[in-house]
Amino acid sequence: MTRASPNKRGRPRAYNPAVALRRARDTFWLNGFAATSLDDLAARMEMNRPSIYAAFGDKRALYRRCVTDYAQNSRDWLASALTEALPLRDGLRAVYREARDFYLVGEQGARGCFLIGTAVTEANADEATRIEVEATMTAFTEAFAERFERAERQGELSPHAPDALARIATAALNTLAVRARMGASRDELDALIDATVDVVCARPD
Repeated sequence: MTRASPNKRGRPRAYNPAVALRRARDTFWLNGFAATSLDDLAARMEMNRPSIYAAFGDKRALYRRCVTDYAQNSRDWLASALTEALPLRDGLRAVYREARDFYLVGEQGARGCFLIGTAVTEANADEATRIEVEATMTAFTEAFAERFERAERQGELSPHAPDALARIATAALNTLAVRARMGASRDELDALIDATVDVVCARPD
């Protein structure tokens, strides 16, 4: 951060857009959209209101930006994680455990998933947010389905309906987020992970 020269008093100090956006996201994540004020955002982002408006728009626009950024990162993470060169059972367990660890982090306890925790609540009133959430859930299901189809071709998975299994896998990921936010222990989350992996990877008698 550079110090303003004497002849430029009052010039807004420089900010890092990525850092500011992350701080805004964390504020919404902690309080929810409705309970987060512009004063909350300004304090956390270390920006005044005019600077926030100039950089991101109003509170709704800023929130949507946070949703879009988080959703894209989530889609990229899952797509990448599912391409790891691991057997299906080990790979799925690794994906869920990484998600578990992420969901258990938080300033005031486990925070779960930003989309599940805040965007689902806003989806009914905000069409853009609803579309983003739906697109992310669809992308998750498609990523799981692609992995399961590959597992079938490689003989790791008995012939199933990959799309149905993918929906189960996505639902389990969302359930982990909800249960973590509600205070479930690591052992409880691990039991859910093991049950999900067993269902997906089960072989018929």
